[in-house]
Amino acid sequence: MGGDLGPHISLLAAAKSLQLYPELSLIIVGDRTQLLPLLKKHQLLDHARLSFIHADNFISMEDNPIHALRHVSGSSMHIALDLVAQGQADACVSAGNTGALMLLAKQALKMLPGISRPALVSGLPNNCSGHTYLLDLGANLQCDSDTLFNFAIMGSVLCEKVEQLKSPIVALLNVGKENNKGNDIIKRCADLLKQTKHINYIGFIEANELFSCKADVIVTDGFSGNVALKSYEGMGRVFLEQLDKALNSTLYSKLLGKLLKPILKKQLKHLHPDMYNGASLIGLRGIVVKSHGSANEVAFTYAIEQAIKEIQWQIPASIAKKLETVLSERDCLSHE
Repeated sequence: MGGDLGPHISLLAAAKSLQLYPELSLIIVGDRTQLLPLLKKHQLLDHARLSFIHADNFISMEDNPIHALRHVSGSSMHIALDLVAQGQADACVSAGNTGALMLLAKQALKMLPGISRPALVSGLPNNCSGHTYLLDLGANLQCDSDTLFNFAIMGSVLCEKVEQLKSPIVALLNVGKENNKGNDIIKRCADLLKQTKHINYIGFIEANELFSCKADVIVTDGFSGNVALKSYEGMGRVFLEQLDKALNSTLYSKLLGKLLKPILKKQLKHLHPDMYNGASLIGLRGIVVKSHGSANEVAFTYAIEQAIKEIQWQIPASIAKKLETVLSERDCLSHE
């Protein structure tokens, strides 16, 4: 029921995903008065791999997350997360209220041992036609050094599994590369990362190198991460819009555009924000993927695809295993 464009987007993406993934089964949770006509319209009502659960309530994008946690019972988001907690679903995908999703997910699924806060992370396109994983993207506006350290571990595991990289390169986002730059929190986190042999940490990285392929995982607090993400998305849209205008400004450019558009479309496809929709809420005992509230059918389909990848690679279990190793190493060092 979440998202800015209404539940029909989720259902269009559901129909597309069922076509793309023959082993996928989906549970749609929401208000029957709104969803049943849409399910019928999109020929999903009797689909063998799709089921429907009615929810009396739903959490709007404007609802206060804490109020939603305490006072909005039986919402579609509550039910979807409970299905994951009970093992009836392997993952939850939502385009709803981010703050409410994080709080409800923590309550329903609980945190992995050693983790106090979940992080939002997404693989963003880089200059090498691959992905750079950036976290946190807005779940935690302020973080201490231990939280950032844990984010580095979780981001490294996610990147390693999904991108099939043996030892992902990890960096901390900072205002400079020199060791004396940044606040005490980021300096302390850098010291912690230097002390562990289980993370391939290379040091600080600046914002102008976010997508330069110098790092596979970049760690920062949620405030800076969200600003970086939204700036990138905005610049990407401006670039693509300006390119389209340039190729349609004159008769000559239109003729040239007909020749160039197939090549440009292929080369620049990965820059479109729809292509990296689906931020993972990692650190939980279950899989939760947050879609943009403004996601269209294509973008929401990518969010479902991200959930499928995390199920296949058992991301929560992989993170828990790595955390146990790294935190055990830290305990040994602190007692020496």
